Amino acid sequence: MVKTRLVPSLSPTAVTAFYCCLLEDTLALAQSLVDVEVAIMCPDSDVGELAQLAGNQATVVAQKGGGLAAGLVSVFAHFTGVDQRRTIAFNSDSPHLPPAVLEEAFETLAGHDLVVGPTHDGGYYLVGAKASHPTLFGADGMGTTSALERLLARARALNLSVAFAQPFYDIDLADDLVRLAAELRLAPARAPRTAEWLSEWGLDATPSRTRTREL
Repeated sequence: MVKTRLVPSLSPTAVTAFYCCLLEDTLALAQSLVDVEVAIMCPDSDVGELAQLAGNQATVVAQKGGGLAAGLVSVFAHFTGVDQRRTIAFNSDSPHLPPAVLEEAFETLAGHDLVVGPTHDGGYYLVGAKASHPTLFGADGMGTTSALERLLARARALNLSVAFAQPFYDIDLADDLVRLAAELRLAPARAPRTAEWLSEWGLDATPSRTRTREL
């Protein structure tokens, strides 16, 4: 059920193993920040499995409703609260994200209603707020090249002030996987579990030479 667009290049079993590495490195990234509570928001059916994977590294909370949009609504409804805690929701497939990007996003929220981290494919890898805005996220367009545009349109309709984190990329397609492998080959400490997995699979630096194997 994860990273399904990688399945043409990797077997479903391999994709699952790869995602577990992404998740572990993402949790380590989040925990590297100071004075930050780390949590995973997920469908109720996944709470037990993710709690086992996360161990004591994060609280696992069941979202209300299904799908990514419902998950994002649940994040801010659950965590911002009446005290308007600065809350950042970011994806689990960018463990190579520099910690400074997350730190700056939290700082940015001190003076803005919303902070957004755009991806190069028209989506976003990060969104942060100090309050719950249930109409900010809609199921239409999630995971598409118009996701960011639609989010910003809803933010304008709500008169929210928006600031941006630096553009980045997440791992959706085989080309993204190859790019990540090349970067982690030079700096494996940025995401050590993921770097080790990619090294074991021997991914080359060009998409056409990416190996496809069955576990």
